[in-house]
Amino acid sequence: MAANAIDQTRRMLSLVTYLRERPGARIADVARAFGITEDELISDLDVLPMCGTSFRGGDLLDIDTDGERIWWRNPDASGESTAEPLRLAADEATALLVAARAVATLPGLREGDREALLRATAKVEGAAGEAAGASARLSVTFESEGGVFADVDRAISERRRLWLRYYSPARDELTEREVDPIRLFAVGHTYMEAWCRLSEARRTFRLDRVAEIRLLDAPAAPPEIELRDLSEGLVQPSADDPEVVVEVAPGGRWVAEYYPHDRAEELPDGGLRITLRTPSPASLRRLALRLGRDGRIVSPQDLADSARTAARDALAAYEEQERQESQPQGAGAS
Repeated sequence: MAANAIDQTRRMLSLVTYLRERPGARIADVARAFGITEDELISDLDVLPMCGTSFRGGDLLDIDTDGERIWWRNPDASGESTAEPLRLAADEATALLVAARAVATLPGLREGDREALLRATAKVEGAAGEAAGASARLSVTFESEGGVFADVDRAISERRRLWLRYYSPARDELTEREVDPIRLFAVGHTYMEAWCRLSEARRTFRLDRVAEIRLLDAPAAPPEIELRDLSEGLVQPSADDPEVVVEVAPGGRWVAEYYPHDRAEELPDGGLRITLRTPSPASLRRLALRLGRDGRIVSPQDLADSARTAARDALAAYEEQERQESQPQGAGAS
């Protein structure tokens, strides 16, 4: 299950009610009301026509847009006048029960939500009959990130501060900090945007880098800040940022997948020549050290030179440590 599925499901359920009450609503107004971009709204609208009380044409939501306004052609498809009760096939009931039991075990889920989910699950089990027995033999477990997601989701809902132990790859260290969460979003990975009390600034935290998390009793009080448009990605280099050229061997091709770049040209040995822009070229020295023999900075020249110096210093420090550890105990004593 995608880590942002809970947020999207809640939003789409609210969107159905919102659109039914506002025929011909403007896309810009709806996106603003839900605090999302117009591209995110269009993505939701692409999914809604696949929802309904059954897969028969008349029971699916007939929602479309002319690019400016949103039109709902059959608003009664989800209303009280729907002709027939919902019927689940055996495989649908099994999938629903397995998913419901898995979500109910998520750490950090609000107790009221958990109890409501368990009551609904019991009703589905009673209606499913033999299909419920099949679902009892299946189980789903979530990766550890799910627990972090649930805690952040709860903190946002209850407007509570969080304490984190967070791994910072830029400094290669764990830091402890208190943050006021603002929102969850997914761009490749799942992130929390928050006001960091340690740095007194807005910061973005990748959930799979949270080593430990704890909800605090203190209320979250982030300052009023404008949310960034993330439709073009988390990192959006400016055309005015300095240009950096990196050459990587086949073992370093992953750089093109993780770093936004202007172009990536194939090299004869199977590697890549990657051209990218960054407001802080010096931050790429750590990338060069991580790549080792699998890559090098080509330009600008001063950055390439500093990366080589850093590599030599690191190697010298390693060799000195090896030399000291290889000396017999007490060597050099008179």
